[in-house]
Amino acid sequence: MIAKLTGKLDEIGDDWVIVDVGGVGYLVFCSGRSLRNLPEKGGIVSLHIETHVREDHIHLYGFESVAARSWFNLLQTVQGVGAKVALGILSLYSGDELTQIVAAGDKTALTRVSGVGPKVAGRITAELKDKVAKMDLGPVAFSAEVSATASKPAQTAAGDAVSALVNLGYGRADAFGAVAAAARTLGPEASVEALITAGLKELAA
Repeated sequence: MIAKLTGKLDEIGDDWVIVDVGGVGYLVFCSGRSLRNLPEKGGIVSLHIETHVREDHIHLYGFESVAARSWFNLLQTVQGVGAKVALGILSLYSGDELTQIVAAGDKTALTRVSGVGPKVAGRITAELKDKVAKMDLGPVAFSAEVSATASKPAQTAAGDAVSALVNLGYGRADAFGAVAAAARTLGPEASVEALITAGLKELAA
């Protein structure tokens, strides 16, 4: 089973690359986001690989990080989400953005991905909410715009707010979603107290 490939980037396609490892070319399918992060042809590339073995084929899927590979596998636990759709989702959204989307139950964002209709989007947000809350992806993920300016104390404040809501008796998944929504509204400089207050309002809504 192949878990990682490091070699020369030989060819690049619309959704695939060929990685030359010691004279052997491996065809690897990638998301658009992964492709955009690759070096130019001839450069050295290292990809985390998920190997799919079927009766009629063996496919390699490559990712720039272990987290992206984890999201690829997590998304496919949802009925109606196969490898192609999972790659499409990862082409449009980063792991941090997906964490926020799932926590906030933002089905509309997911339907922007080709192949994801309202039903599938609803299943993704409903089925993955608890799992995402337990994943080691940071206490609360901010949107790309906010995360670019979010400081470490702000990330800590969000985590403390989630813990506080859990201590008040709320489920971790519900607390996670409420604080994610509050952080999106209040911004990266919000205090723990402000996030808790806004989070309680979200939970009461």
